[in-house]
Amino acid sequence: MSQATTREIGIIMNGVSGRMGYRQHLVRSILAIRDQGGIELPDGSRVTVKPILVGRHEAKLAELAAAHGIEDYTTDLDAALADPRWEIYADFLVTKARASAIRKAIAAGKAVYTEKPTAESLDEAMELARLADAAGIKTGVVHDKLYLPGLQKLKRLVDSGFFGRILSVRGEFGYWVFEGDWQPAQRPSWNYRAEDGGGIISDMFPHWNYVLENLFGEVRSVYAQAATHIPERWDENGEKYTATAEDAAYGIFELEGGIIAEINSSWTVRVNRDELVEFQVDGTHGSAVVGLFGAKIQHRNATPKPVWNPDLADDHDYGADWAEVPVNDVFLNGFRQQWEEFLVSYVEGTDYPFDLLAGARGVQLAEAGLASSAEGRKVALPALALG
Repeated sequence: MSQATTREIGIIMNGVSGRMGYRQHLVRSILAIRDQGGIELPDGSRVTVKPILVGRHEAKLAELAAAHGIEDYTTDLDAALADPRWEIYADFLVTKARASAIRKAIAAGKAVYTEKPTAESLDEAMELARLADAAGIKTGVVHDKLYLPGLQKLKRLVDSGFFGRILSVRGEFGYWVFEGDWQPAQRPSWNYRAEDGGGIISDMFPHWNYVLENLFGEVRSVYAQAATHIPERWDENGEKYTATAEDAAYGIFELEGGIIAEINSSWTVRVNRDELVEFQVDGTHGSAVVGLFGAKIQHRNATPKPVWNPDLADDHDYGADWAEVPVNDVFLNGFRQQWEEFLVSYVEGTDYPFDLLAGARGVQLAEAGLASSAEGRKVALPALALG
């Protein structure tokens, strides 16, 4: 019997000194895959990974490389792209820097895996998708929230027909981000400057687009109201600055099939729910409330019959009417799971659904949400195509 082979794939990781790039993509995904000896393919062979760290600050890169047993790092992206050892370009930069780097990677013939949003405008996002398509390269865009245990449980409910006809989706996301004066903010200051690519719509609406379209149906239109509730904040150096980007957005999304979704996104809300994000889905046969991990359901046969009476206190325990969905699966870290799926698709040459065109649809929703808020109207979203 011949010995199973192992293929090593070199990955250019640009922007790993940032919070998401370091914690989720480098440590919990690529290094976890490397340290377990790679991924076993159906034919018994394996694929493993070898990262090269790319960034602006050599000392920081050297520190990260030494800490994690990584041999290669550089401040020269062009040199890394020109080196045939590195097959995949992975981008975790701030939004403003992303499109130009991806454009270089496509020109160099590299496969691309990137955080979202893929670009600052729909035109630019579609340009990248078309360039990649014309070059015939594999692309992937992070869809991490689809891999949350709670949303995987929700997908199982949807696929099983539990809800009957789905009527509506209500989402609440957010928490209080400190202003930075008396306590340091827990998000970077660029998030609150429009000129630096900040704003909760550009950050979160691409997430809501892929969640909605993959669980319930494509988004047909949006009405959104953005707000900058905290107009002044303090940056990482303790300097006061004007917040020019919205810190909250209230959106109503019309989905194919007539489903209505309402999602509030806010960095100016104090949490009074079980998790930082929760979705309630109501259908003719049942309802569910899910978060990052938890999921509870109420079937039509177990639905109480409330009667509105403002003159009497209601002592009914409505929470007791819901049943927890059991944890029947072992859930990997969502970022790692998607990385593994992308790598297998790359090696086997199969279609990958979460590509740059899917990323462009997220940018389209964010752009439409900003236009809706600015113009005070519902904005339709036409279907996107590469042709």
